[in-house]
Parts: sequence; C-alpha cells; structure tokens
Amino acid sequence: MFKKVLIANRGEVAIRIIRACRELGIKTVAVHSEADTGGLHTRFADQAVCIGPAPSSASYLNIPALISAAEITAADAIHPGYGFLSESPRFVDVVQKCGLTFIGPSAAAMTSWGDKLIARQTAARFGLPLLPGSEALESADHAVEQAKRIGYPVMIKARGGGGGRGMRVARTDEDTRRGFESATAEAAKAFSSAELYLERLVEAPKHIEFQALADSHGQVWTLGERECSLQRRHQKLVEEAPSPSLNEETRAKVGESIRRALLETGYVGLGTLEFLMDATGALYFMEMNTRLQVEHPVTEMVTGVDLVIEQIRAAAGEKLDLPDTRSWKFRGHAIECRIMAEDPETFAPWPGKITEYHPPGGAGIRVDSGVFGGWVVPPTYDSLLLKVIAHAPTRREALARMQRALDETIIGGIRTNVTLQKALLADEEVMSGRMTTQSVDRIVRERRERLEQSLAEDRTRAGVKPAG
Repeated sequence: MFKKVLIANRGEVAIRIIRACRELGIKTVAVHSEADTGGLHTRFADQAVCIGPAPSSASYLNIPALISAAEITAADAIHPGYGFLSESPRFVDVVQKCGLTFIGPSAAAMTSWGDKLIARQTAARFGLPLLPGSEALESADHAVEQAKRIGYPVMIKARGGGGGRGMRVARTDEDTRRGFESATAEAAKAFSSAELYLERLVEAPKHIEFQALADSHGQVWTLGERECSLQRRHQKLVEEAPSPSLNEETRAKVGESIRRALLETGYVGLGTLEFLMDATGALYFMEMNTRLQVEHPVTEMVTGVDLVIEQIRAAAGEKLDLPDTRSWKFRGHAIECRIMAEDPETFAPWPGKITEYHPPGGAGIRVDSGVFGGWVVPPTYDSLLLKVIAHAPTRREALARMQRALDETIIGGIRTNVTLQKALLADEEVMSGRMTTQSVDRIVRERRERLEQSLAEDRTRAGVKPAG
C-alpha cells in the first residue's frame, strides 16, 4: 500500500480522497493554486504545496509543477480526482516515468476507452448496443454524406470530447455543414484534437450510466447503474441510483457485457460506461469515463462499497475482496443534488464570500463539501460547492428526504441553485421517474413563464401599463 498520495485536484473531491486515504492509513499531500490558498482541502491534508497562479493551466494542469510537488514531499502515488488531468494519458505516462503510481487506469486503457470511436468498436465487439454512426469525418461534405446515410437528425460529436463540448445537433444538410465547422474549432481548442464523428440523435433520451470496478487479478465488478437524465447543456444536476427506468433483466444483461469487456481488455480501476435510453426502453452505449465520477456517492450508498478506497487498493495491486455483484441487491435508493455557486434563473456563475454556511444533516443525509463560512468562492474554476446525498429505503422516501435536506441548506453571501434543485425534484415528471435529458430545460422555461406572469399581474394591480 502507498505511504503518501498527492491529490492533483481541489475542493470537495480532494477532501473525499483525503478521507479515503486516512482510513487506509495513507498520508496525503494537497496541491493548490494561489486562489485556493487556505482552501479546506489544504487544511485537511497532511501537507500542502502551492503549485502556481490561479489559472488552471498554470496550476492544476501544470504537469511539471505537480510532479515537483510529489517529489519534494516524497509522495509515491498521485490521485487525479475528476476533471483536470484525470483522463490525460500523457499525465499517466509522465507519472509512471517519474517512478510514481497513477491511481487510475493505464495510459493505454485510457486512450482506447477515451477515444470515442475506438470505444464504440470495443463496445460492439462485446455486444453492447450502439446507435448508427460514422467513422472520423474528413470534411463538411463527408459529414453531410454520412448524415444522409445514418438519417437525420444526427449528433455531431468530438472524438476526444466530453462535457458537451464539440457537440452539435444537425437536422439538415445546412445544420451539418455549419455544425461541422463550429464543432471542429471547439474540439481543437478543448481537446487538442479536431476530429469529429456522427451518431444518430435520440430525441429526449434518458441518460443512464453503469459503474464498474476492476483489479489486476482478473476480477471485475459492475455495481449497478445511475440515472443522470436531469442535466442542462450536458452538465448533470441530479443523479440517483438505481435508475427508476431499468428492470433487473436489462441491468443483468448489460452488466455482464460490461464485465466481459473490461475483463478481456485488461482494464484496472474505476470506469463508468454511459448509455442513452430511447422511448422504447432500449439502451445504446455512448462513451466510457475512465475515472472517478462526481456522482459516485449514490452508488456507494446503495451498494455499501467505498469506491475511492477500492480504487486506491486496485492501483496498489491488491486483490479486492468484494462479493459477486451479479447476485447483489441494492440497499434502498439514493439521490444526489449538485449545489452550485450560480444564479438559479440565469445560471451565471456567482463567486464571492460565503458569509454563512449550514449544511443539512439528519438521518440518511451525506454532504460532500469543500466550503466553509468565510471562504471566498474563486471565479476561476467550476462552480460546484457541495453535493447533498439522500439515502432512504424507497425512491419516494429519498425524494422527500432530499427536499427536507435542501430546506435545511443555508449558504449566505452568494447565490446558489438550491431553489432550482427543489423545483426539479417537485416536478411531476421527475417524481414519477419519467424525466429525460430535456426535462430541466422545460422546468426552467416554465419557472420563467410563471415569474413573468406574476410580475405582469403585480404591474396590473399597481396600475402600471406595459411598455409600448
């Protein structure tokens, strides 16, 4: 087992990893930019090292600075968390060449599963269902040709993409040409690769992902699925496990295909395979994330498995001792809400000083947080503040418990999306489990319409005539 782990990340995920390391008896090193001096993760770790100025390119993405920090603190492993360099094969190579262990899959596995086209080929080989798609696009004309073959509408996607970047919906030839040009530029900037491909678009799908774990001793576990349909611009807001849309037969069949795929490709570590579900209930493989996921706590709550501890053990070469997940039963239901520092109506980031902070508590509530009263939320990074997780015997009880937890959440001095989260969970479509990736946009639109109507009624009562 490692003696000291450097955590190449910040905020709540850094604290999550520190907690797992402490339970394993491992010392930790926190790194931070100048903007994060005094951050909670720097206080929790055994050591803290400043690695550069506020921009992530000069700090959390600065590979030489991270390696230097590991060397001067005598760390023997690096955990990337999620985001930043967590899916960078180049970073994995550098870490290993410097005699350190990367807590995650190998660079080869990361490349093969992280490359969307290679991942599609691998998934097809092991019987995972795929949407009709194309190979790498050579030009706008080639994109139009392939779109006509697949059939409109199509989704233009970046080969090395993620987080919704480099993605465009095309319903006509003109859309395809225009989308090809803009997505190419965006993908080149975001992923250092401008390659694109096409997939048939599923209108208003559900987004469902499967959690997998593998060690280096030929063991692979699938730990069920998560429903991640409540999202805006491909950014998830609410996740839950298990999915209210999946039956046991489909869960078992897809889980076994995933298990065989990871076993035969020699994958080691955590991995999440993402799927779209259409209106008929059919699942289609989309991509794989070769890292810890933001929403991993809901899987932990319903399986009882500490995913970060098992991830660290797998990276250290230990033989994991978990039951055969093919016969597991979920322990109740779990829901996670991401609390963001942003305006709940406009979604504009809202950095600033937190003047008051009271996280929720009580039975069945878990909070993964990197904030505290008096802390200044920097404008430089992702706006995620904390994650509230509710666990209960049934989905209905978990929803009620989460509403209660959101009512208890107090964050003063800045704006957050707590009120939006409450509105999402109170929506009839969400409460019945029928939500899709379009649900958030609809709920936001209806909230704005109600607000505008209320303001108009107020003006009428006050005798104010509409402009014009």
